[in-house]
Amino acid sequence: MAAPVMETCHTACCANRTPNVVSWSRGGTIAFGTCNSVALYDPQERRVVAVLNGHSGRVNAVQWVHKEDSAPECHLVSGGSDNRLILWEAQDEKFIRSVECKGHTGPVCAVDAIYTEDSKILVASSAADSTVKLWLCSDTKEADCLHDLSFGSGFMMDVSLVLLPGSRVPILACGGDDSRVHLYVQANGQLQRAMTLQGHEDWVRGVAWVSTGGELLLASCSQDTLIRVWRLCAKSGTDTLTEDDHTIIKMKEDVFEVKERDGPSVFAVSLETVLAGHENWVYGVHWQPPFYNGGELQQPLSLLSASMDKTMILWAPEEGSGVWVEQVRVGEVGGNTLGFYGCQMSPDGSMILAHAFHGSLHLWCKNQGREGEWKPGVVISGHFDAVQDLSWDPEGEFILSVGSDQTTRLFTPWRTQDSKQATWHEISRPQIHGYDIQCLAIVGRFQFVSGADEKVIRVFQAPRNFVENFANISGTSKEKLLTPNDSASLPEGASTPALGLSNKAVFQGDLVQKNGEEEKHFNSISDQYQESYFHPLNLTEPPPEDHLLQNTLWPEVQKLYGHGFEMFCLASDSTRTLVASACKASKAEHAAVLLWSATTWRQLQTLPCHTLTITQMAFSPDAQLLLAVSRDRTWSLWRNLLTPDSAEPLFSLYAHTGKGTAIHSRIIWSCDWSPDSKYFVTSSRDKKVIVWGPCRLECSGDAELPAEIKPCSSILDVGDSATAVAFCPVLCSDNSYLLAVGLECGRILLYRWSSDQEPAGGHDWSCCGETDTSQSHALAVKRLRWRPRAGRAGREKDGETDRESEIEKESSWVQLASASVDHSVKIFNINKQALEHHQH
Repeated sequence: MAAPVMETCHTACCANRTPNVVSWSRGGTIAFGTCNSVALYDPQERRVVAVLNGHSGRVNAVQWVHKEDSAPECHLVSGGSDNRLILWEAQDEKFIRSVECKGHTGPVCAVDAIYTEDSKILVASSAADSTVKLWLCSDTKEADCLHDLSFGSGFMMDVSLVLLPGSRVPILACGGDDSRVHLYVQANGQLQRAMTLQGHEDWVRGVAWVSTGGELLLASCSQDTLIRVWRLCAKSGTDTLTEDDHTIIKMKEDVFEVKERDGPSVFAVSLETVLAGHENWVYGVHWQPPFYNGGELQQPLSLLSASMDKTMILWAPEEGSGVWVEQVRVGEVGGNTLGFYGCQMSPDGSMILAHAFHGSLHLWCKNQGREGEWKPGVVISGHFDAVQDLSWDPEGEFILSVGSDQTTRLFTPWRTQDSKQATWHEISRPQIHGYDIQCLAIVGRFQFVSGADEKVIRVFQAPRNFVENFANISGTSKEKLLTPNDSASLPEGASTPALGLSNKAVFQGDLVQKNGEEEKHFNSISDQYQESYFHPLNLTEPPPEDHLLQNTLWPEVQKLYGHGFEMFCLASDSTRTLVASACKASKAEHAAVLLWSATTWRQLQTLPCHTLTITQMAFSPDAQLLLAVSRDRTWSLWRNLLTPDSAEPLFSLYAHTGKGTAIHSRIIWSCDWSPDSKYFVTSSRDKKVIVWGPCRLECSGDAELPAEIKPCSSILDVGDSATAVAFCPVLCSDNSYLLAVGLECGRILLYRWSSDQEPAGGHDWSCCGETDTSQSHALAVKRLRWRPRAGRAGREKDGETDRESEIEKESSWVQLASASVDHSVKIFNINKQALEHHQH
């Protein structure tokens, strides 16, 4: 088989901010909804191994269909805000869309599923249309809605299905906003209400059945901070006679009857225990999965709960007394995180996972040496809203991304001692803001500027603690990254004032602990709003969420004022001396580019030309030209007139398109430069991609610019709005250029463009690769950026790379990073040799 052209190296994403969106399979894979997709995450490999695209709305509920013998699952159910359920089925190690259930008229919020006798799948779903539906999915790829329960104006928050002990009769538990748990039994083709369990005093958020020793236990959790465990068992005919024995104190039992073909059976339900320990709404309960012991499947009596009080508790009956007690409590102490939406446990019980209000996954692992001790584990993370922009650092060792979730995140490869493969992780969250962040530009190795939905541009510089930790994790020497001068002058870290937006530097001298006495008295008004204090970290592995939030901020070193509206795009030049910025604009006076010095942060120039928002800008690699493309469907090209020794750059308008020469008939979304500064490319909503130039003449060196800049390529129609475009900095072996085009539908296409081919017949373009359904984004691609040099980040420091063959092998790879509205950042490895053999 030919080597694949594109392979997904990393997907940075997080769980949607809804309660039932994470499910851990007996095979060890964690499935979670992320935007409109389902991500399959391997906690051992620490990477997303697959992404299932099929929903057209947010995925709110995900559930593996567990097998009775606990073998690895081959079905998964997901429900979304598109009012649909999808049953996914494993085929040849891939999950494909098998059955769709359509019928709800509101977003699906909870699902559960079990196998019935003839290996059909029974699915229960609850939705915002105040109904709970039962579906039967068979091998014929059909779904029948068997039953439809309506709750009037009420909502059921969670559903759980199980088979009654000693029979194949399904029983359904629903917990809802009427503070009750409703039990329904499906017998003889009818769904009957068996019983309503009362006791909770607020909305029931979660319900979960478990089958143990011929009986069932049902855990229900509520916003009243309590968990109730109910026991259901079959009663034989003789049990009912002993009821007049008043000497035994028994819990009140409720009895219901199930009429089956071979006669009625009677079942009793009683309250087993009430678990109090959480201080806020309890959102999720999850039973420890059964495990094999001496060839027999055993169900441990161990219940995990997750609450908005930022903790998870593991409950179990005490050995002697059988009284249920709290065994372990883990979670965030302090920090400015919000609580947990749900919890899951690994198949062997050695790891527990919570997902939080901001989408982050929190993992704890059992400390093998010490009984009852759990320590935080490493997971991946990502934005919880649209990612708007991203950039590689000049060395190609890390990526910075910004998004509508008001954060700036830094991702880098990390390799443990024992693993062959590096995995990507977020190791710093330099900016946590109060506005949606739209754009960024990296200036120098550890400095960036970002622009948000405000008129200010903010400049950030890495603190010393970050540089030291980055050195540890990436395996670079500290001396290489920090000059002795830096070590003395750089702040240690940063913190954010409680009611402010600017990250303040924290210096070595600020790190003294406040003593207890002072803490008791508010010595100023602002002390009532606790500042999140920075504590330096010594990282040998990627930090968990609470550290990212509090201890990895970068200090803000400058604010730049000058724009009249919200920031929209930024660009910096290759010499790291200039930054160009542009804001939203509906008339010419606001549609000018502002040019800033990256050393003094003074405003150097205003460049007016466009009449509407400038959507993207790019400096040519030789830093002599600045290109801007706009919503007004035109581009403008600015030239630096000054000689290298003059004090400050001076840009003047060199070329631009007008009404007659524009070619693009809709907004131009994106632009980029060829690595030799000779050509630039534009991509537009009109589905066209065009290369323009030449911007340098071959013969006369750099001084003389060509008189006319016009299309050099045939017009490439990519079939969908082209929202992002990027030239690879590494040329193909035949000196043709490699381009990536990102589309509004989420696909990414790779093209080779050859400048010496006659553009007339369109033979100058050849498509040489594209993302398949599982690699594509689910929504529009916002930004594409190639790694500034050949090779794969995190692979070069192998120690073996001295060998010629290794270097040779690495140089045939290039990496492409993409940011999308679907909340994800993806990094692709692209094999240039495979690509050159692969032609459509």
